[in-house]
Amino acid sequence: MPKSRQQKKEVLDNLIKSLRNGKGAVLTVFSGLKVQSDRVFRSKLYEEGIEYSVVKKTLLKKAFRELGYPEDKIDNLKGNVSLAVSAKDEVAPAKVLDSFIKDNQMVSFAGGILENQWIAADKVKALAKLPGRDELIAKTVSAIKAPITGFVNVLAGNLRGLINVLKAVQNRQ
Repeated sequence: MPKSRQQKKEVLDNLIKSLRNGKGAVLTVFSGLKVQSDRVFRSKLYEEGIEYSVVKKTLLKKAFRELGYPEDKIDNLKGNVSLAVSAKDEVAPAKVLDSFIKDNQMVSFAGGILENQWIAADKVKALAKLPGRDELIAKTVSAIKAPITGFVNVLAGNLRGLINVLKAVQNRQ
């Protein structure tokens, strides 16, 4: 059943709000996707806190016009279009979609939005290869922690050496 003008306006407003508040968004094109694989895929996205929806191209084009993104990118898309938006992590939508695309040839990247700029599909693929936010934080913390840990071990080594010398002196007497 067709949507009323009011329903379309609500969908458009939600779409604009989602794109405006999201840190990262990825557009995909798909056709012939099986319901079961789509259901599993949607649950993975939900676990990561990613909003996912199939969007009409006309509404997406209006949202792009409102937000100042290039509308011509929508005109070139063939097939059904979906949008995945994350409010927490810029890379998360690209990562989850990339793992899904490896298993399902029916889906492909169409592009994305990062820091309020349009990025091409090949850049979205490259973005998917980057480590996630949590992994980057863990690497940074370990890089900061490593020299301090080494310094503590050096100081502890000197104390251990002193204790060993004192024990050796005690054993001689």
